[in-house]
Amino acid sequence: MTIYCTANATVTRGLLSPQQPPISPSSERDRKDELLQQPLEFDGAVLRHQPNIPTQFVWPDDEKPTPEAPELDVPVINLGGFLSGDPVAAMEASELVGKACEKHGFFLVVNHGVDRRLIADAHSYMDLFFNMPLQGKQSAQRKPGEHTGYASSFTGRFSSKLPWKETLSFRYSADVQSPNNLVEDYFLTFLGEQFRQLGRVYQEYCEAMNKLSLGIMELLGMSLGVGRTHFRQFFEGNDSIMRLNYYPPCQKPHLTLGTGPHCDPTSLTILHQDQVGGLQVFVEEEWRCISPHSEAFVINIGDTFMALSNGRYKSCLHRAVVNRDSPRKSLAFFLCPQSEKVVRPPVGLVDKDHPRKYPDFTWSSLLEFTQKHYRADRKTLAVFSQWVQEEENK
Repeated sequence: MTIYCTANATVTRGLLSPQQPPISPSSERDRKDELLQQPLEFDGAVLRHQPNIPTQFVWPDDEKPTPEAPELDVPVINLGGFLSGDPVAAMEASELVGKACEKHGFFLVVNHGVDRRLIADAHSYMDLFFNMPLQGKQSAQRKPGEHTGYASSFTGRFSSKLPWKETLSFRYSADVQSPNNLVEDYFLTFLGEQFRQLGRVYQEYCEAMNKLSLGIMELLGMSLGVGRTHFRQFFEGNDSIMRLNYYPPCQKPHLTLGTGPHCDPTSLTILHQDQVGGLQVFVEEEWRCISPHSEAFVINIGDTFMALSNGRYKSCLHRAVVNRDSPRKSLAFFLCPQSEKVVRPPVGLVDKDHPRKYPDFTWSSLLEFTQKHYRADRKTLAVFSQWVQEEENK
């Protein structure tokens, strides 16, 4: 039986059929108790039309959306000269990247070399998956403690401050020893032959994101003064995550969030927004928006790279808001190191004026920490570092 979320203040775990005959108060209490024991599910196709939202999706007053967030001033970096091999253009781009990463960790890139048709296909094919009935999407259901698969909000993991979204996440590996068509194989395995073309599109998209991210790593290395190849080599053979985000309309958008405030625990995020918009970044004690730009990718630094830079570059708090009228979609590629690679800053970023800020760790240990022990927020890296040190001292 499929159980939907409802906005009923008493029964929040299921939907009572209006065709049921009247029942006694005691029977109704028993029915409500039974529904409360059912696992909570988020079905956007149902909830998008409801005038109220379940209490689990209502956020505290101090975290509710900002009605009119001002625009964040982020540099728009033209990668055309850098990608064509112009050393002057590369140096100019690296300086702009460095300034943005010291300030808040967000910047936009244009003339990035990714085919427009591929980006358009990656957006349009999302509809084939997210427009399926809930039961169909659940064939790729994410299992507890794992980071890949379909997730309808975080209903299986948390019981409050739930995000108003659905996601599909899958693994991409640039390791030469990994299967060549890892993404395509994922779609075939969990969704079947009819999703082969989706798998091909997202396989190609991930390969384009891998290429772009390694180029950005060159700029980051130049900007930090550790050489153009240092971080590129560190992330060659990366084991990364691709996520499709779908935010259904909400009749009470002022009460909830599409994604709660958090810093990405990964290394680098490459985001492409549709034209609906909803990304907000917390800078100088206020929320500011980054409006959609069809020709640009939004880039931001994650916690893992903040550790690699010894805290020189910032992993910034951000969130997503929803609206009443239109679904919002975005494509997020999270660059991550190989699972057991040790995250440690290069020696050139550690000295008496810049002592080590974070302990050595592996990406697999941070990923496990965020999947099983801690809900990602602005303090993830600090709490994780303390946890690592405590484990080492045992």
